[in-house]
Amino acid sequence: MAMNKIKTGDMVIVITGKDKGRQGKVVKKLGDRVLVEGVNMVKKHVRPNPHQNQQGGILDREASIHVSNIALYNPTAKKADRIGFKTVGEKDQRKKVRYFKSNDEVIDIK
Repeated sequence: MAMNKIKTGDMVIVITGKDKGRQGKVVKKLGDRVLVEGVNMVKKHVRPNPHQNQQGGILDREASIHVSNIALYNPTAKKADRIGFKTVGEKDQRKKVRYFKSNDEVIDIK
């Protein structure tokens, strides 16, 4: 992933795989993979650790998902959308912004 099209805190939708159609917020970026809240849940077997007062058992955790399998969710179109970059503003105060390709709506301003 050369460009930062998806950031922490973005609302994304899964476009392929076992969780196709599920939505969630990006919790963490791990290179070309991301952790999405409530998506790609796996069972993790945890050994008890009495020093940290940690109980053992089987926990449900989010596993990472590749960025090619998710897309930014466009709330106005209510569907997945592609992202582009453009500069806005005057010549001396230009800002690089992300925008939805379908309706040219600006997502955020850096």
